[in-house]
Amino acid sequence: MATSDRNPERGDYDTSYSIAVRRFHRKHGLIPPVVESQDVQLQRCIKQLARREKDIDKYLYLAGLRNNNTHLFYRLVTKHIKDIAPLIYTPTVGDACLQWSHNYVQPEGMYLSYADKGHVASILQNWPQHVEITVVTDGSRILGLGDLGINGMGIPVGKLALYIGCAGIRPEATLPLMLDLGTGNKGLREDPLYMGSRREKRSAEEEQEFMDEVMIALNEKWPGIVVQFEDFKNPFPALERYRQKYTCFNDDIQGTGAVVLAGIINAVKKSGVPAKGQRAVFMGAGSAGVGVAKQIVEFFMREGLTEDQARQCFWLVDTKGLVTNDRGDKLAEHKVYFSRSDNGGKQYKNLAEVVEYVKPTILMGLSTIGGIFSADLLTKMAQWNKRPIIFPLSNPSANSECTFEDAVKYTNGKALFASGSPFAPVVYEGRTLHAGQGNNMYVFPGIGLGTILSKATVVTQSMIYASAEALSTALSPSETAQDWLYPEVARIRDVSVIVAMGVIRAAEEAGVTRETRIKGMKDEELEQWVRSKMYDPHEETRRVEEEVMSFVNDVAAKGQVNGSHL
Repeated sequence: MATSDRNPERGDYDTSYSIAVRRFHRKHGLIPPVVESQDVQLQRCIKQLARREKDIDKYLYLAGLRNNNTHLFYRLVTKHIKDIAPLIYTPTVGDACLQWSHNYVQPEGMYLSYADKGHVASILQNWPQHVEITVVTDGSRILGLGDLGINGMGIPVGKLALYIGCAGIRPEATLPLMLDLGTGNKGLREDPLYMGSRREKRSAEEEQEFMDEVMIALNEKWPGIVVQFEDFKNPFPALERYRQKYTCFNDDIQGTGAVVLAGIINAVKKSGVPAKGQRAVFMGAGSAGVGVAKQIVEFFMREGLTEDQARQCFWLVDTKGLVTNDRGDKLAEHKVYFSRSDNGGKQYKNLAEVVEYVKPTILMGLSTIGGIFSADLLTKMAQWNKRPIIFPLSNPSANSECTFEDAVKYTNGKALFASGSPFAPVVYEGRTLHAGQGNNMYVFPGIGLGTILSKATVVTQSMIYASAEALSTALSPSETAQDWLYPEVARIRDVSVIVAMGVIRAAEEAGVTRETRIKGMKDEELEQWVRSKMYDPHEETRRVEEEVMSFVNDVAAKGQVNGSHL
């Protein structure tokens, strides 16, 4: 906060500020007169949320709070992360995106339209703050909902709220960024309230030219900015084109792969089956599925397998069945790596046939086809495996390949389970079992924080792998004893510190860091340094009070103002 210009940050109408601070900010009289404790503020927020029955109404309330009282919003997020995260991101953000243009009230982030081509750099000058990280999307593949055009802005907004709440990146250092490249969604183009351009999606060539301009402009204005790509229909071209030149990563591919890998590392240990004995069937062979599988290949290689041996542990299934070399169709480039050549000419046309053929130890879902892991499949998984690994990862909850309750019921409580969306605990034979949630929020905030703090020039694959490895070590002894695959969400800020440290160490080893202060730091020193750099909304009132009084005292000492006037 720049106190010298006496202009508070946007959204700084905080009722916990003293009268002196309100006067200094010229907010005296614009806020009710009582100076409230943070506990009282949070009580009011919780009561206001409770009065709203629908999650989308809770989302809209929280959006208003984020814009009008930023620090209070993040105090609420950090204090009640387990309850608030599903309201500000998945699954509620899906509904928010579907209704974005209809519910629009106030600006958040930036919109760059293809019509702005040639002028992107000048438009970025309109953003008033220094940015350290941006989440960028074109809205062309939002969750399992398809092409939502600029309505997908809810994704960068929600994602960055988690970067802030979970990893302590300062709010003013973040930029939600929407690229309006048209939409293939006819319903949106014909909706009179739709706020994006009403034209078909731009071609891949046009998109690439525009993206080149955007990436150059972002890095000219904010050198070293971390760019996270999100929810592009085809995410591979941008990642491959820019990953060696700019500090960027794709959470759909790399973040999803890392968080699932962390769960798999722990699940494989608990299953008692070594890497060489694992057989993984993936329902879903899109970018996310392939990204996840490649991360697990690296883990299997570190467990002693050759790359070819590790690759042969995977069978990918798409809408046409098992992905094979001789299926008769032209495979998308990203599927070729896992295409099977050992099927003896036989084609397996659906998931049930593939599962019967492979008898997998791991059943992974990234298909967005709700319920496709049937009772029969789950029962067979339990028959073939002492501890079957079941990961239905699709979002939102309605698209999950199976529920936690079904996984427990049909595997007789044996499943090592993680899902993409949250599920309630299940009581089985007197035990309360908790679903692991392979939510990307376990890794991407820490990846972002570690990359920013290390001033990494690029985000290497070793940094992504390190995030997964670090997350797999973040379980407490009690969590490990209860067969949990992921830590308690309430500990997310501590988890993000662990992940960030892993990312920083990997960046150092790769020789891509520019931050000299971390050189030679022991782990205890590094942890303390990382924590000292994190935004803590619970300390903001004290920080602002101290800054204001320090400024006033400095000025008063120079005889320029009488502090009693505040």
